[in-house]
Amino acid sequence: MKKSLFLTALALSLTLIPAAGQSVRTDYDPEGTVSYALPMTSLGFDVEAVQEKFYAGPYARFAQKYLGVEARLQDEMSFQLAGVKITPSLEADQSSRYLATVSGKSGSSAAFLQLTAQGLIAVQEGSFGQESAWRFPVRTSGDFSDKGVGSNLTAEVTTLYQGVKKESAYNQVAVQQNMVVEKSLEKKAQEAADMIFNLRKTRVQIVTGDTDANYSGEAMASALAEISRLEKEYMTLFTGYSEYQTQTKHFDIVPVNDERTKVQVVFRLSDEEGLLPADNLSGKPYFVDITPEEIAGNSGARPGKTAGALVYRIPAICTVKLSDGSDILLQSRLPIYQFGVDKTYPIK
Repeated sequence: MKKSLFLTALALSLTLIPAAGQSVRTDYDPEGTVSYALPMTSLGFDVEAVQEKFYAGPYARFAQKYLGVEARLQDEMSFQLAGVKITPSLEADQSSRYLATVSGKSGSSAAFLQLTAQGLIAVQEGSFGQESAWRFPVRTSGDFSDKGVGSNLTAEVTTLYQGVKKESAYNQVAVQQNMVVEKSLEKKAQEAADMIFNLRKTRVQIVTGDTDANYSGEAMASALAEISRLEKEYMTLFTGYSEYQTQTKHFDIVPVNDERTKVQVVFRLSDEEGLLPADNLSGKPYFVDITPEEIAGNSGARPGKTAGALVYRIPAICTVKLSDGSDILLQSRLPIYQFGVDKTYPIK
C-alpha cells in the first residue's frame, strides 16, 4: 500500500477486518482499506572467525633433542570463533495480517498511526532484508627456502679398497678418497641448533659487555634487535610458524515460538571451510536458546475478531543464549514480538 494511503487515513476512522486467509496475500487490497501486519523479531548474527594456517618446521622432530622444546610435527589448519554480535530486527508477520476499513466520521486515525510506530508494521513497502559479505582466505604453502643455515653439502671421508697385484696374488690395499655427499636432515638440524645457541651467547656477551666490540645507545639496540630476528628465523625451522586471516559472515534466524524448536542452530564452524550455514552438517554447530519471561495477564486467547478495534502485539522479553552445546558464549535480554501476546485497541 502506498504511503499516501496512510496520510489519507489521518482524517478518517478505522474498522478492523482480519485479512482473508492469514497465509494468503492477494495482489491488491480492497479499496478504502489500510493493510498492516503485526511485527515479529528476527535475529541477525555477525560472526567473526580467525583462521590459523600452521606450517611445521622441517626440523620439528629434532626440536626436543637439540633445543629441549616440544614442536608441532604436522601442518594444520583450524578456525576459532573470535566474536559474535546479535542485532534484533523487526519484520512483518504474514501470519498475522489485517485490513482496516475507512469509515470517514471518527478522528481516531492518529492513534492508529501511533500504534503503527509502536507495534504495527505496514507490509506494502520497505525492505527487511540485509546483505551479507564475507571473505574466505586463499590457501598458501609454507616456504622455508630462505631459512637455511648454510650449504646443503658436506665433506665425508670414505675408505675404498684397491686391488694391487703382487708376485703371486692380488692384495686389498686401503685408499682414502674424499666424496661430496648430501647432509642428513639431522645434521642440518644440529647446525641450526648450534647457531641458535651461538646467537644467544652473543646477545648475553653484548649485554654484559663481555666482548671486544663496544656497543652503546642505538648501536646496542640495533645489534640486539638483529640477533633476536635471526634467532626467531632459525627457531621457526624447529617450531614452525602460523599465518592468521579473519573471516566474517552474517546469519539470520527467525525465532519460532514452539517448544519443539526452542533451540535452533544458527551457524556451523569447520576447520577446513570456516563459517558455514546451519544446514551444512560438515561443521560444528552453534545453538541459540531463547527463554521468554512470563507475561502478566496473558490468557492465551487470540484476539482481533472484534469490529472497531485494532490488534497490536506486546513483545516478550527473552533471555537469548548462544552456545556451542556445552559452553555459553554470549547471553543477552532482547524483546521478541512473536513470543509475546496479541491485544486489541478500541478505535471508536
